[in-house]
Amino acid sequence: MTGLLGVLLALGLLIWLAYRGVSVLLLGPAMALLAAAFAAGTPLMATYTQLFMSSAGGFIVQYFPLFLLGAIFGKLMDDSGAAEAIAQGIVGRLGAERAILAVVLACAVLTYGGVSLFVVAFAVYPIGAALFRQAGIPKRLLPATIALGAFTFTMTALPGTPAIQNAIPMPYFGTTPFAAPVLGIIAALVMFGLGQWWLARQAIRAGAAGEGYGQHDDTGAMPATFDKEQREHSAGEGFDVLMIPPEAAARALPSFEVAIAPVVLVIVLNYVFSSLLIPALDTGYLAHERYGATSIDAVRGIWSIIGSLTLACLLLLALCGRRLANFRRSLDDGANASVLPIFNTASLVGFGAVIAALPAFELIKAFVDQLGAGNPLVSLALSVNVLAGVTGSASGGMSIALQTLGADYLALAQSAGIAPELLHRVTTVATGGLDSLPHNGAVVTLLAICGLSHREAYKDIFMVAVLFPILALTLLVILGSVLGSF
Repeated sequence: MTGLLGVLLALGLLIWLAYRGVSVLLLGPAMALLAAAFAAGTPLMATYTQLFMSSAGGFIVQYFPLFLLGAIFGKLMDDSGAAEAIAQGIVGRLGAERAILAVVLACAVLTYGGVSLFVVAFAVYPIGAALFRQAGIPKRLLPATIALGAFTFTMTALPGTPAIQNAIPMPYFGTTPFAAPVLGIIAALVMFGLGQWWLARQAIRAGAAGEGYGQHDDTGAMPATFDKEQREHSAGEGFDVLMIPPEAAARALPSFEVAIAPVVLVIVLNYVFSSLLIPALDTGYLAHERYGATSIDAVRGIWSIIGSLTLACLLLLALCGRRLANFRRSLDDGANASVLPIFNTASLVGFGAVIAALPAFELIKAFVDQLGAGNPLVSLALSVNVLAGVTGSASGGMSIALQTLGADYLALAQSAGIAPELLHRVTTVATGGLDSLPHNGAVVTLLAICGLSHREAYKDIFMVAVLFPILALTLLVILGSVLGSF
């Protein structure tokens, strides 16, 4: 019982101190050792160097190329004006009368193509603000509109998304980014449909009440710099916002067709690599100890994302390289922006590894199994969603859950005849929901970009980024339990 108390105390302090802005890099090892100190006979130094560091280091080794390439691609899309061109192109085609749909689709196209959600928020915010003002839609709905397009179905549900949330489960389950594609599309349609309905309903009600856009000074709403707490919050979700200050002046943009070509290439190549090219290669050498004694199923998903993002970056440079004011600076900023997010997530992975090694964790596993009523899909969905909410990070919560319980869930699923692809999709969709509670880094940063408070705008963010994704997850688990993976 003392050991369980230590785990709960460490977890509680991790939540509270992280929300207060203390670095996760410090909190991860400190809280892991605190929990270990409550377990009698546990050697603290060995716990730190052999458990915590080996797990954190393993995560960095495995996923650093994805963080690096994703950050560079996002930075190049931002600095070249391609992200803004895509947003303006979609908005221009749909017009002010469909302002909410236009902003949602602009965000969705960019994030599904691999652009960091923070780059998307910076690129779309000024366009969305002008469009909402023109259409007389309350500005308080703009953060939820951006969140629906950037934080929900393209991040977790749509098959093929290069988001890290879709990449982390692949080595655990031997899957690809296109796992359970139809179920993913169904979940995405639920999130999109319900979110669009809610935002349109709120806009109509506001219009009937004569609310209008509201009195807002949009010229100063998007800060060029963030304080320590905002930076720490934002970095855990995949990008360092200090690397992407807003543009000071208007700039010439590439055409919509040129701008969207690298985004389309990411999606197409991701499928070609993972489903056609890589499986056709002779990869028997992976069984050798030199290459980790693994199999192609454990790495092909990661290889496909690395290949697609690399070639998309090269295409972007070929098409828009002359628009970069400082090519080397863009690459450097993108590379630098990848470091803090992956180390933050790795610190949480190390924390989870230590917790999983403690005797008290058997009690936690038994409790989670009871909640799932013997269905591994239910248990997996609950554990991932709750941990994402606790850590305020979709990737962090998922990493802890898979680090501690991934092998157990795979064994349970195999014994129950459940396909690994279904486990993958349930895991990714489960990262969206409770992760978007008020302390989430993406939420904090989005509100700062829009110049609004939680009190003004969070209710609608909760509906589109918490409640509706949980409903989509529930439907996914039901369909998967009854029909299997498809």
